[in-house]
Amino acid sequence: MDSRLKFGVFGGGSWGTALVKMLSENHEKVGWYMRNEAAIRHIRKEGHNPNYISSVEFDVDQLVLSHDINEIAKVCDVLIFAIPSAFLNGELKNLTVDLKDRIIFSAIKGIVPESGHIVGEHFHNQYNIPFENIGVITGPCHAEEVALERLSYLTIACADANNAKLVAQGLKSDYIRTKISDDIIGTEYAAMLKNIYAIAAGIAHGLGYGDNFQSVLMSNAIREMKRFIDRVYKMKRNINNSAYLGDLLVTGYSTFSRNRLFGNMIGKGYTVKSAMMEMNMVAEGYYATKSAHLLMDKLEKKSKTPIINAVYQVLYKEKNPKKVFEKLTEKLD
Repeated sequence: MDSRLKFGVFGGGSWGTALVKMLSENHEKVGWYMRNEAAIRHIRKEGHNPNYISSVEFDVDQLVLSHDINEIAKVCDVLIFAIPSAFLNGELKNLTVDLKDRIIFSAIKGIVPESGHIVGEHFHNQYNIPFENIGVITGPCHAEEVALERLSYLTIACADANNAKLVAQGLKSDYIRTKISDDIIGTEYAAMLKNIYAIAAGIAHGLGYGDNFQSVLMSNAIREMKRFIDRVYKMKRNINNSAYLGDLLVTGYSTFSRNRLFGNMIGKGYTVKSAMMEMNMVAEGYYATKSAHLLMDKLEKKSKTPIINAVYQVLYKEKNPKKVFEKLTEKLD
C-alpha cells in the first residue's frame, strides 16, 4: 500500500466516482475504497467505473484502489464518505483503524437508520470524533454534471475553517467552484431534507400536477426546511443560499435526481419495492422521510412539516398518493 495520502474517498457509486474525479484534478494520488472487487479490477484495466458515470476516464496511476476499508483509512488524512446512508453503518463495522486523528467529511445526503442521526452526528457519537474534525460536502451538484464538466458549485461546511478550506481547495477546479460554511448541522440536514422534497416533487409529477403546482410545492418546501432546521439547530443562516435553496431546487427539478425519479414512479402507481428494484439505485430520501417524520413527531412539531408528513403517509403507510396530495394542496399557500 502507498505511503501517506491526503484524501481518500469511500464509496463506489456515482457521487463517490465524481468526488474521485474532482480530487484527481489536484492530487497525484487519491485513495478510493469500494467493496466491489470486480469494479476495482475493471477500473484498473479499463480506466473507468463500469457501473456508475462510466464516461469518466481515470489515470489509474493516480488511484490507490482497495476493497479493504482499513487499507484506505490507514493511509489517508482526510476521509470523504459517499456510501449510501442505509449501508454506512454496516461498512463502518469493518473498520479497525482509529479515526480520532482523521478529518472526516460526509458527502452523504441522508440519515443513518441504525442511530437516527445525520452522518456527522453519527461519527461524533459513535467514534468520538470532535466536531471540528467533521465536515459536510453539499451541492447543488449532480455527479452526472461533474462527469460532463459542467460548471457546478459545492459548499464545504466545517466548524474548523482551516479544515473546510483544505477540502474546498482539494475539490475546486475550472468547473467546480467551492465556498465554505460553518453551518455543519444545518447544511447536512438541508442535504437530507431536499431529498424528501424531491420525492414529493416526483410524486406530484407522476400524479399529473404541472409546473404551477411544482413552484408552489418548492416555495413551501424551502419554508418547511427552514422551520425544521431552526427547530433542530437554530443559528443565523440564510436559507436562500445555494447550500439550502439551490440544492433543493436542483434535486426537485433535475432529470438527474434519483429521488425525483423515485417519487415520479410512486406517483404513477409503482409500489415502493417495485420502484426501488427498477431503479437499481438508492433513493436516500426514502430513509430520510421516516427519520425526519419521527423526529418532528418526537418534538411535537409534526404540524409544521405537512410535505414531509404527506410523503411519509405515501411511503410508509401505503396511503393513496392521489388522496394524500389532494389534502396536501389545501395546506400549501
